[in-house]
Amino acid sequence: MNTDPRAEIIRAEGVTKRFHGLVAVNNVNFVLREFDVAGIIGSNGAGKTTFFNILTGLYPPEEGKVFYKGEDVTRMPPEKRVDLGMMRTFQLTATFDSLSVVDNLVLSFFRAHKKPSLLSLFLNTCKRHRNDPKIVEILETFDLKDIRDRIVKNLSLGEKRRLEIAMSILADPSLLLLDEPLAGLAESEIQMLLKVLRAHVGRQTILIVEHKLSHVQDFLQRLTVMHEGRVIAEGPCEECLRHPEVRKSYWQIATPAEEAGAAAS
Repeated sequence: MNTDPRAEIIRAEGVTKRFHGLVAVNNVNFVLREFDVAGIIGSNGAGKTTFFNILTGLYPPEEGKVFYKGEDVTRMPPEKRVDLGMMRTFQLTATFDSLSVVDNLVLSFFRAHKKPSLLSLFLNTCKRHRNDPKIVEILETFDLKDIRDRIVKNLSLGEKRRLEIAMSILADPSLLLLDEPLAGLAESEIQMLLKVLRAHVGRQTILIVEHKLSHVQDFLQRLTVMHEGRVIAEGPCEECLRHPEVRKSYWQIATPAEEAGAAAS
């Protein structure tokens, strides 16, 4: 019996996803509670990205259900989930490449908080709110101030990645889902981003899929490890990483029993 008093933010019950007969996600159960800072890892082909896509609405599962704050969102499209307070980098925080950095931030903020029509945003909002305190603050936080007027299509990969994440955080979602947020970032950018995310611990529920485990291991409060579409370990990071099946499938380290068997042979 679970005695955690915190509200459930997202729950997956028995979700399964197949592609041409291949089971990519196999009967996965998962719960994320309010203000959790959690990560999903696994080797290539483990099913973590497919499962992430199920949570965010890109893929519907063949079996099982997904709930967000108690509401069944299994068949709800991604944009509707954004309206409910779910924000995902890479897919849903797509930039307007023909607009400036600052105008992208303005559009993200006012779509989330003011909910005007897109046309009215383009016609009225950008110019009036480019110097809004929240916009100025996020530009400084993500070191985008010097390129605020640059057109997004002319940004480097790292600059664009920082902008995407800044847009997500500026929208202040209840659930922030980050799909490999450190990809394409220099070490200094990685440390800056982790500093920003740490400031949101206790304020937002955060779920990260990330290959660079060494960078986020101390940041994550709990970990889910997937292998061949299944969850093979879940709990505190150190505990998960010591799990025999994780050592074998993720770290490619033989378990003591296997080592003894190899020695005997």
